Amino acid sequence: MAIPTTRTNQNASISIDAELCNACGRCVEVCKDFSLVMGSETVELSKNPVFGCIGCGHCMAICPTGAIRVTGRTLSPDQLFDLPAKEDAALYASLLALLQRRRSIREFADRPVETELKDKILQAAQTAPMGLPPSDVHVVVFEGREKTRAFAVDFCAYLEGMRWFVSAWFLALMRPFWGKANDELFRGFVKPTFDVYTSKMKAGINVVNYDAPLAMYFYGSPYSDPADPIVAATYAMLAAESLGLGTCMLGAVHPLIQNGKAAKRFRKKHQIKHTSREGLFVAFGYPSVKYKKGIKRSFADVSYV
Repeated sequence: MAIPTTRTNQNASISIDAELCNACGRCVEVCKDFSLVMGSETVELSKNPVFGCIGCGHCMAICPTGAIRVTGRTLSPDQLFDLPAKEDAALYASLLALLQRRRSIREFADRPVETELKDKILQAAQTAPMGLPPSDVHVVVFEGREKTRAFAVDFCAYLEGMRWFVSAWFLALMRPFWGKANDELFRGFVKPTFDVYTSKMKAGINVVNYDAPLAMYFYGSPYSDPADPIVAATYAMLAAESLGLGTCMLGAVHPLIQNGKAAKRFRKKHQIKHTSREGLFVAFGYPSVKYKKGIKRSFADVSYV
């Protein structure tokens, strides 16, 4: 049985040109579904794969003679491309400099983000690794400050309709069920977030997405790996940084639009097709402020075993 996604519920198909195959075995080595085995003279299809071909394309990409073709699960041989030269890739020093220069930007210049840059951000984000191909990441793109503000206004109106979610009686009721940590999270973060979003919006100030000239919402589906939209959003953020844009990850919206009839209506209005265990908004734009200093961060713990 094929592993389903919202895009396909069929396995991919592998074909092997015996005349081109030189039996080097590289495809067998990289196929972790064990869909390929060494035959007496050429590579052959296995009778006992784990799932059936998931369409990762590794075998086709590594074959030195072009003997393997994989089709299905949105994959085809037409999607192969030559890797960029190693000398064109970023070295650690330049990558670290990019990461260190990045800061969350919430102050954006009144300047649109060019379509060319938006396309480059999406192109880079599409290279993000995924749990299982094909990617089940979905993206909603909000182009222009008018659209990001309209979303924020609508989201604040939506929050007003679910005030009970952070009411004193509801938090007291739920504390025995979801425990101390969640109780502290709701009282110390979720409730104040409700309050500041809605009160500032009433004053004409948008702190939901800061009137960014571009925003993207990365989300998955009930089938997708929960990490996939987060990884794709991170790639998008770093691509934007490399293009001279400022970015800010906005994590508070996603969890509040997943459950209930009102959330379903909200998602439909904004062309969000699925509920998703994880998702992330990213705001993009030209910064109106400049930082000259960075702040060194650390993990909670690093253990070597």
